[in-house]
Order: sequence, then C-alpha cells, then structure tokens
Amino acid sequence: MNPASPPFPASGVPAPAIAWLGEHRGSLTVSDDFSVLDDAQEQEIFTRRLEHGAAESVLVVQGMYCAACADAVESALQGLPGVQGAQVHAATRRLTLQWDPALTRLSGLARALGQRGYRLLPLQQAASVSERLRQTRQALWRLFVAGFCMMQVMMFAWPAYVAAPGEMPPDIDQLLRWASWVVSLPVVFFASGPFFASAWRDLKHGRVGMDTPVSIGILVTFLASSAATFDPTGPWGAEVWFDSLTMFVFFLLGGRYLEHKARDRTAGALDSLMNRLPPVCDRQKADGGYEPVSLRRLRVGDVVRVRAAQAFPADGELLDANALVDEALLTGESHPVARQQGQALVAGSFNLGGPVHLRVARIGQDTRFAQIVQLMERASTEKPRLAVLADRVAAPFLLLVLLAAALAGFYWWQVDHTQALAVAVAVLIVTCPCALSLATPAAMLTSAGALARRGVLVRRLQAFEALAHIDAVVFDKTGTLTHDRLELTEIRTRDGLSREQALSLAGALAEGSLHPASRAIAGVAAAEHVALAPLAGHREQAGQGMQALRPDGTWVRLGSAAFCGGPSWEIHHDAPAVHLADASGWLASFRLQEGLRADAAQAVAVLREMGLRTWLLSGDRESAARQVADAVGVDQVIAGASPEQKLAEITALQARGMRVAMVGDGLNDGPVLARANTSFALGHAAPLAQARSDFIVQSGEVMDVVRTLVQARATLRTVRQNLAWAAVYNVVCVPLALAGFMPPWLAGLGMAASSLLVIGNALRLARR
Repeated sequence: MNPASPPFPASGVPAPAIAWLGEHRGSLTVSDDFSVLDDAQEQEIFTRRLEHGAAESVLVVQGMYCAACADAVESALQGLPGVQGAQVHAATRRLTLQWDPALTRLSGLARALGQRGYRLLPLQQAASVSERLRQTRQALWRLFVAGFCMMQVMMFAWPAYVAAPGEMPPDIDQLLRWASWVVSLPVVFFASGPFFASAWRDLKHGRVGMDTPVSIGILVTFLASSAATFDPTGPWGAEVWFDSLTMFVFFLLGGRYLEHKARDRTAGALDSLMNRLPPVCDRQKADGGYEPVSLRRLRVGDVVRVRAAQAFPADGELLDANALVDEALLTGESHPVARQQGQALVAGSFNLGGPVHLRVARIGQDTRFAQIVQLMERASTEKPRLAVLADRVAAPFLLLVLLAAALAGFYWWQVDHTQALAVAVAVLIVTCPCALSLATPAAMLTSAGALARRGVLVRRLQAFEALAHIDAVVFDKTGTLTHDRLELTEIRTRDGLSREQALSLAGALAEGSLHPASRAIAGVAAAEHVALAPLAGHREQAGQGMQALRPDGTWVRLGSAAFCGGPSWEIHHDAPAVHLADASGWLASFRLQEGLRADAAQAVAVLREMGLRTWLLSGDRESAARQVADAVGVDQVIAGASPEQKLAEITALQARGMRVAMVGDGLNDGPVLARANTSFALGHAAPLAQARSDFIVQSGEVMDVVRTLVQARATLRTVRQNLAWAAVYNVVCVPLALAGFMPPWLAGLGMAASSLLVIGNALRLARR
C-alpha cells in the first residue's frame, strides 16, 4: 500500500469524504505538543464528563510490551496533579484515566508520560488502518533484518562446527569471526532497538521491566563476543556467540510479532465492535444534495444518507419505505431485521440493503451504541484478580531473575569460564514472566469479545471467575422467564355477541391506553384486522379501566369486574382477566397471561443438568409465580416478595454457603443484582439502566445465560491451563539453563513459544 494513499478504499468512501479526511488527518494525529488531546471536539470521541466536574478518558498507550510497563504507566500518572485515577490493561494497552479538567490538561499528562517513553493515542486512531500498518511495517522490518542476518551468521559459523580441530586455518577462522561481528551489528543496533529502549526507559526511573534481562543478555553476549573477536587471547577467551545472539533475537522478535498479531485478535474483537461507526457520513443539504461531514458535526434533526454495508451513524427515524438491518451487537439478534418507514434505527447497526435516509434523533454519548461502548471500555480496562496477582509477582520475580543470572554466571566462571556467559544469558532470557502476565487477561478478553458478538456485554472481567463457581441460579419472573407483556389467550362472550364484535369494541377502548392488558387486546385486534367500533370521549381511570361513548350516547367500559359494574366474572382464578360491559351488563371477558420466553424451560433444564439449583424469586402473587415455575421446571419458588425481601432472600441463600447468580430484567432489580455473587440483566433496556449487573443479555434469551456460564467455565479452565503452563515452563527450563543444558538461542525460542502458547490457547475460546 502506498503510504501516501488514503487509508480507505476509494470505492467505499466518496471522493469528497477522502478529501475531508486528507484535510483533517492532522487533527487525528497526536503531534509532538499533544495539543489535539485538548481539542473539545476531539475529546468527544474518547472522553465523557463525570460528576463534580471530573472527566474520564479512554486512551491507548503505545510503547507497552508487558505487565511491568502497565504498572510503570499507572505509577507515572497517579502522582500527577489533577489525576484522580489511572488503570492500564496490559493485554489491550488501554488506559482509563480519570482527571480534573480544572487542574490539568490531557496534553500535559501525555507530555509527562512521553518523557517516560510512552505515547498516548485516542482509541480510534490507535485502531486505525494507517496506524496498524505503520506498526506492522516496523515489526516486520526488524524481524526481516534479524532473520536475514541470522542466516548469514549461521553460514559463517557453520565451518567452525563441522571442521576438525586444526583443519581450518587461523586466518580463515578469524575472517569468519569478523564477518559474523559485522553482520551482527544491524541485529544489535536496529533489530534489538525495542528491547533496549524499553529497558533504558525502565532503568532511568529505577524500575526493572521484562525487557531488562533480555537487553542485558543481548548486550553482554555481543560485548563478550566482540572482545573475543578483537583479542582471542584475552580474558574472555576465544569463544564467540554471534550465532546464538542473532538466533535468539530473531526468535524473540518473531514471537513478539506473532504475539502482537494475537493480541490484536484478542483486543480486536472488542475494538472492531467499538469502532464500527463510519468516520464521515453524507448529510443532506437544503438543495437536496449531499455533503460529507464528520460524525461530531451532526446535529439532531439532520437527514443523512446511509450507504449499503455502512453502519448507521446515529439513532434516528427511517425515512424510506423499508430497510434491512443487522442489529446483532445491539440486540443479540443474529438474523437481519426489517424496519419500516417511521421506525427507529440505532447507531452501530448495519444497513444491509440499498441506500436509505435517516433523520437524526440522538447523537454522540446519547446513543445506545455509546452506552454499550462505555460498558465494553470499562470491562476491557479492568484487571481481573488473577491478573493483578500475576502483575504483583512479575516485578519482584524479575529481580530474582537478575540475581539468579549473576549467581549462575559467577558459579560457572569458577567451573568453566567459557560457559559462564552462555549460562547467565540463558537464565536471563528463559525466565522472563511474559506468559505469566498474559495468562489471565488474554483468556478473559477473548471470551468477552466472543460474547459481545452474540450481544452479551461483559461489564466486569472478574465476573467470569465468579460465574464459573456458582451453584445456584435465581430468576426474576416478569421480563426474565416471561415476556414483559401480556398475551390474550381466551375470549368469552355473552350469547348473541360474536368474537369479532367483542374485539371491535374492546380494541377501540384499548387503543387509547398504555396498560399492558390494553396493549395485548389492541395488538390482537390489529393483527386480526378487526374494524374498530366508532367510540368517542375516551377516559381512563387509573388502575380500573377505560370508558367511552357510543354514537347513541351510551357508555361502554373495559377493565376490572368492579369497574364494569359486576361482582366477578373471572374466567380462571389463577389468570388475570379484563372485562367488557355496557349499560345492559356484561358483554365479554378476556383472559390474559404472561407469555413464557420460548427458551426458558430449556435453559432451566440445562442448568439443572449442570448440577445447579434454580429458584424463582418474584413479587407477584403465589398462584402466578407457581404457574410459571411449574411451566419452566424451577426447583424452588419465593413469591410475593418486596424489593427488601428479595434482597434478604439472596442474603439468606449466601449465608447457607451458596454462590448465587441472579437473573433479572435490570430495571427494578438493582439491589439483588448487586448483592448476588454475579448477575445478568435480560432485555432491551438501556445498558446504563442495568449498571448493577455483570452481564447484559441484549437478546433477552434465557439460553444466553447458559451459554455465558459455559463460556465462563471454559475461560477459567483456560486461565488455569495457562498459569499451569507458565509455572511448568519455568520449573523445567530454569534448572536446565542453570545446569548449562540450554544455550541462549534455545532460551529465546522457549520464551517466545511460551507466550505464544498462552495466547494461542486463549484464542481457542473465540471459536466456542
């Protein structure tokens, strides 16, 4: 790709849009003075305002390679004026920064961090095509140089391995050594640059990072081999390790490149979901033409044209006759959905048909997509408990590595000084705790990305561990096991009144009410295309029913038996019913019931097969709760519970030693969702209204709770496998390196392979 070409294909973005990007590309690049980070419009992308004037920004830190780097960034920021909190996730290199705009500026914080060797970028820029290409090119160039030079050095070293003692003339042997030294220079001074830069940055600030032992190993090996080349009779002897040096640098760079690609897949599953909005959109002008504008310049009421396969840039109303939309991220619905003129469209969903027009209703942080992004950003920057423990272990472990390498070198210098250097370097390289630091976050981020593609949002990565250990699942009833709407199941009419006539009158009364019973009756009347009776003077009495007048002036009512003038006309004492009556008496009764979710019984059955106990905790009456419990197969029922009683019941279950997962609709179950060991919110309510839950199931499918539980158990199993591998690797390889059985090149290969194995094992979770 030509570096001068735009990072978007011309066929996908109109020429004016490409021109706009060219004009504004400078605003998307953080210059040396970092002033762009202080631009109010740019900040709208990555910053939200908190209470008391504070702000929270989500940025990407460039120059990070390990957990020690994450700790260094946090320490550098938390001591600065105006910084209220800083948290960095090592696997995604994402920083969540809480700061006070009255006391500091982002440019100042970025400049201070830049002095430590790190660079702050907005997430959208760090994930852009051009930025990723630049990083990939740099990594590939270093890898190419290391690989090419390694092959040349191996070619120069080969005669020394195969020649018998005294067979190769001394001048030829010395010439090959000089050739190896010359070819090794690009490896040390170019290809190894990231290791040295990272180590020097840490040492300047009194820290030991994971690249410190690697850099020491590279430098010591090169200096000792150079001394042996310049003076074969000197104290370092005549042994050179240019072949081992170039080989383990190549292996380390190769492992780091593959690790970088694997991390991109791990964090990229989230990034691709969070960065799906187009950078520009076509806004309709007053003359009917179109102009490309940035999303930040959209305003409520604007009309935009959304092309095929493009994401809707804002929430709004469809102006065309129909559209085919992919809303998988927002609702969990895997199949395309049809939208008709006047219906709502949400930002982040994809237009699967031809170009359509959207009237903007909500933009920026007010959209549902922005709320989802906030939840995902918080989850991706959270450090799980096991990851925090690994990070704490990593720093002192590195000091032990340096001490062990020094002691090993000293011991072998007494035994065989020609092997002392190789042993010390091998110990430095092989004991790097990269795999240990990546074991937990790689697995949990991969699972979070896989669930997000199903429409299940993970608010806390730590919840995976809690969910994997639960032994009881408690369900709310309304909106969880049942739909949050009523269904009409039976109509009983008096003699001489047909079903259609009853629906005509009841539908005309229900049309003006938002009560769930009225909506159910009006929905059936509309679905059956029943002509509504001509009524006027609609009046609703709260909690009782609707009343209206016929053309002849007589009244007709729809509501409770008492409201309609009769003692009780219940169809079934366990089912709610509404009644239709006029001045002459009872006309009809409509039996209603909460519709069970189609997969509720299946989900409960699978949970019981998995050995979990199930409970129904409802504020509804005993008969209604028992009816739903029997239908889905729940073990225990607690009915008629107030919010305080629900909280007490959850607390009582936990006091009995149970680890509880609570499943509710997220709107009125906040206290119990927060109290449970882990929790799910089902349905389509705004994610921020479900802020007490750990998982948000946007599809409303109860089976997604089961799938998430299975994923959580697989995630914890993978974390344990990764931690076990990291421990076994060190237990086996460290003694081998100390005993002199592992040369530096093999140590480099082992270190790279251990990190790759951990990430590769985590990536299997994405295929579940």
